[in-house]
Amino acid sequence: MDSSLQQFLLATGSGSLVGYTLGLIGGGGSILATPLLIYVVGIRDVHTAIGTGALAVSVNAYLNLAGHAIKGHVWWRCALVFAIAGSLGAYLGSSLGKIVEGQRLFFLFGLLMMFVSFAMRHTSIKPGITVQSLTIRTHGKTSLIALLAGLCSGFFGIGGGFLIVPGLLLGTGMPLISAVGTSLLAVGTFGLTTAVNYAASGFVDWLTAACFIAGGVGGGIGGTIAASRLATNRKALTQVFRWVIFCVSLYVLWRSYAAL
Repeated sequence: MDSSLQQFLLATGSGSLVGYTLGLIGGGGSILATPLLIYVVGIRDVHTAIGTGALAVSVNAYLNLAGHAIKGHVWWRCALVFAIAGSLGAYLGSSLGKIVEGQRLFFLFGLLMMFVSFAMRHTSIKPGITVQSLTIRTHGKTSLIALLAGLCSGFFGIGGGFLIVPGLLLGTGMPLISAVGTSLLAVGTFGLTTAVNYAASGFVDWLTAACFIAGGVGGGIGGTIAASRLATNRKALTQVFRWVIFCVSLYVLWRSYAAL
């Protein structure tokens, strides 16, 4: 098989998996995107993989946002608060991330994923929480969480959905399916902020990003449908979220530690 055709198929297939993950759990897309770009597609430079993945995840997140919005899963005020406050953190974090050695950055990324997977065990969903019941104090708390999530998102070159969903749950106590849908505006915005910063330094493979985006469209539709079906079983969706993060963190730590 021609090498360019093989790379196209690998990038498109990887994009489908990332899109499905984004549609299903609102996060994990960037967690999967960077390892897939390095270990499957074959991008050797960590920073280029981060920039390319951030762009692809950003576009796929915005596309998946439309599907969740149609189903009424998006709490728009919370989504805007998180996206705006977090974008500042994403810009600062991505500026720092570009100056850190690639494999060291990737190892820290794995540690962060493992921490979040354990922290998710203690995340609770408060009964009776609605859009109308949220207060100014709640939005202030959410803004601070968003700033920190954005900082981590930019530093590690990720959309940050695996941080944003727990952040929304911690700040508001909204239903998990609403946190998944609401997170996608921030995922897209954080990823776009990071991608623009990395592109300015030449760290984006545009052709591979286009293949990722194309594959992510179909995957995102499937993930959104699956998320809606699992919405009535909040524990199942939470467990899917946690175990995706935990398993990938082990693989990332193993590969990046060996390369240090």
